[in-house]
Amino acid sequence: MSNNYTPALATKTFQQDKELSKSYHGDSAAKRGGALAWLSKRKGDTQDFVVSEYMKNWKDVKDENERLDNYKDLTAHYYNLVTDFYEYGWGSSFHFSRYYKGEAFRQATARHEHYLAAKMGIDENMKVLDVGCGVGGPGREICRFTDCQIVGLNNNDYQIERANHYAQKYKLDHKLSYVKGDFMQMDFEPETFDAVYAIEATVHAPVLEGVYGEIYKVLKPGGVFGVYEWVMTDKYDENNPEHRKISYGIEVGDGIPKMYKNEVAKQAFLNVGFDIEYEKDLADVNDEIPWYYPLAGEWKHVQSLGDAYTIFRTSWLGRRVTTGAVGLLEKLGIAPKGSVQVTEALEDAAINLVEGGKQQLFTPMMLYIVRKPLDAGAEASAKSAKAVEQAMKAAAKH
Repeated sequence: MSNNYTPALATKTFQQDKELSKSYHGDSAAKRGGALAWLSKRKGDTQDFVVSEYMKNWKDVKDENERLDNYKDLTAHYYNLVTDFYEYGWGSSFHFSRYYKGEAFRQATARHEHYLAAKMGIDENMKVLDVGCGVGGPGREICRFTDCQIVGLNNNDYQIERANHYAQKYKLDHKLSYVKGDFMQMDFEPETFDAVYAIEATVHAPVLEGVYGEIYKVLKPGGVFGVYEWVMTDKYDENNPEHRKISYGIEVGDGIPKMYKNEVAKQAFLNVGFDIEYEKDLADVNDEIPWYYPLAGEWKHVQSLGDAYTIFRTSWLGRRVTTGAVGLLEKLGIAPKGSVQVTEALEDAAINLVEGGKQQLFTPMMLYIVRKPLDAGAEASAKSAKAVEQAMKAAAKH
């Protein structure tokens, strides 16, 4: 295969995904990450193809059904485009956190991951699945914190390469492994894992019963699932144009086929058979420093010199500087073509995430701790499968 991916070849199989990833990313997965990896991308038709394949999903707000059907490629293309930008601006853990006065950004990130593991009761004797593992930042931290064994599931080949690179670099590859797969159709044997977690990842599912049902299937009876879910809150009104604009802006800039309200997520857990043990919106606890502070660029929240650099990179001013620099590099042929379009989508997402947070219309950390019943047998599995089937049919009629 040539260095440039053939646009006529759609990413419908794992092998074709892998070929596209190799064509686009080359050997950049072994680079330091962030800006260095991004500048190492191969130039040519592949970048044009990936950008156009992603952006065509947003031709019109009415294309929601098409995005739901195309969730797999939508998500894969999105992370092909933004992974290096995320690592540059955020580090290797792609999620928000709660923040305290005097606490550094990376410390807060680790604490947020430790908190989830503690609430779930993960220990060194468990085999744990990380659904939508990204480049493995949370998995590495939870592994160090609990000494458990973790399998990361991801549908993006480049992120898996990055995750393996980090696991080997930090000598955690004996505890961490990564699998290419679709979280709506997991290939693991039923009742494989003692625990499953997902951090701001299952929002990419077209139907929540689909991914929750698969998690239910691969959990052992009595197993626990913990998730930080992205949802719209009870204050969100689908018929309010301003609210819908914010939700749509989050969808476009974050590769999400459809944002759902919290009530939809809660019902999805119950529909597939989980028992809900704990639920709390950690974005709605009156924290002095809001979860969206890194994107808001409010210097009053800076905690340290290192945080000042983070705030600058992710603030409005920093993002404009980055966009301008990217534009110049793209014109000079140093940066891949289409890079400005990607940074502008991320900029729009940031604006809408902050506005959604300020109006309390959106939360990135609706925490659920749910459990598969100990007596879950064939009858319960059949009920879960039926609930998933019904939800998928309902979504198809949407």
